[in-house]
Amino acid sequence: MFKILFEKLKEAFASVLPVALIVLLLSFTPLVNFSTKELVVFAVCAVFLVAGIGLFNLGADLAMTPMGEHMGSGLAKSRQLLLLVSVCFMMGMLITIAEPDLSVLAEQVKNAVEPLLLIGTVGVGVGIFLLLSIVKIVWKKDLSSIIIFLYMVLFMLGMLMISLGKDVFVPLAFDSGGVTTGPITVPFIMALGVGVAGAIGGKDANENSFGLIALCSVGPILALMGLVMFSKGDLTYELSPQSYSIDASLGVNFVPTVLTVAKDVMIALGLIIVFFLILQFVVLKLSKAKLVQIAFGICYTFAGLVIFLTAVTVGFMPIGFQLGCELAKMPKALVVAGFVIGLVVVLAEPAVHVLNKQVEEITGGLVTKRSMLIALSVGVGVSIGLSMLRIIVGFPLIYYLIPGYFVSLGLSFFVPKLYTAIAFDSGGVASGPLTSSFILPLSIGACSVIHDGGGSILSYAFGIVAMVAMTPLITIQILGFKAIVSRTLRNRMMMRRIQDADDEQIIDFV
Repeated sequence: MFKILFEKLKEAFASVLPVALIVLLLSFTPLVNFSTKELVVFAVCAVFLVAGIGLFNLGADLAMTPMGEHMGSGLAKSRQLLLLVSVCFMMGMLITIAEPDLSVLAEQVKNAVEPLLLIGTVGVGVGIFLLLSIVKIVWKKDLSSIIIFLYMVLFMLGMLMISLGKDVFVPLAFDSGGVTTGPITVPFIMALGVGVAGAIGGKDANENSFGLIALCSVGPILALMGLVMFSKGDLTYELSPQSYSIDASLGVNFVPTVLTVAKDVMIALGLIIVFFLILQFVVLKLSKAKLVQIAFGICYTFAGLVIFLTAVTVGFMPIGFQLGCELAKMPKALVVAGFVIGLVVVLAEPAVHVLNKQVEEITGGLVTKRSMLIALSVGVGVSIGLSMLRIIVGFPLIYYLIPGYFVSLGLSFFVPKLYTAIAFDSGGVASGPLTSSFILPLSIGACSVIHDGGGSILSYAFGIVAMVAMTPLITIQILGFKAIVSRTLRNRMMMRRIQDADDEQIIDFV
């Protein structure tokens, strides 16, 4: 066990090191000016971030992934479709309600929509779309056609919101799709899909196991758009720089911060555990050895997430905001820094490593973890660079999203469906807690300097999570297109060699 944990910690160290080095290197340039206290806190939090990611990844391997697979396969083998979709609906709804990032988003729109109403509606939206995702696997429906239809609906609603003068809500609506796919839900939902697809079987089982994250990310966007269309009042955003201060999370405030994070993680994990135990007694009947392994895994997952989220809240969020404020004074440096930070920040997302591992296993090594990481890094780097450019120039998010999704949906006609499913799942996974806790504060800090704050922050700083979720769809499908072209060229070269071979080189085995 300690050997496996050591390997996980090594992987986590390699993931966090680039982000930490970039921030520390920037601190020695005239571009930014961090105090000694800020640098020390950031460095310490980077060490804790390594520990958190390592423990979480070990816990995901021991508990979250096996739980999802056992629940999916056990419910699918029971042949009780009603029980399967009912459990999936409840799981999707309750886990989403417990997501801390969703509560933060609800606070931003409380002047227009009641927070409890928003959280409940988004939870129901995720539950419904998780249910639909399982039905898609059972009935073996094509993901591409479903995604195309859903995003056409999203774009039409987005344009309608702009025509009604509620365009300020569009970035928040699309961001909601990213914040609901957190590090707790992603391993579970992905493993649930693998379990159901594996139990049902069929020649497209690998392809059908992906796409759940993609569909579950659509539910919150539709839910929030629906609420906005019928809501009254003005949406305001009061920027409080003090909340992004290192001092705000240290001293007497440190213990309450840890306790709040621990409570949120405990609620989210508790909901999964309760459902799993109910199914264990009713359907699954797993052995004692497997239950002990899952119990240890849950402990590792809990400890890892508490350490990870605390380190992000205490050190990375304030530094991200401060970095945005400093870089905004030099627009060109802001765009370049956004691109470079985006290249490496995705490496520190815990759920990304879970996705890459599952992709490599499902595809039998055809899609390696290394190629997935490169594609995701390039995609996120481009998205954050473009987002910084949007803050500087100032134009609606929809001008990025419509062309971007048209390109990604167009690519789905030319690449294997497996790549399309992986790509759309990757979009939801890439926009994890580090994106909302480090990249979003960076964006808010930059926007507060370049623009006048308030509504400008809602219009231009928000939406960066949606951009991070969009660009991997293009880069990973390009990866699939490249694989097809390479295979075709290799087959043609092989046939040409056979045709050009002399008769003496051809051996007749008959």
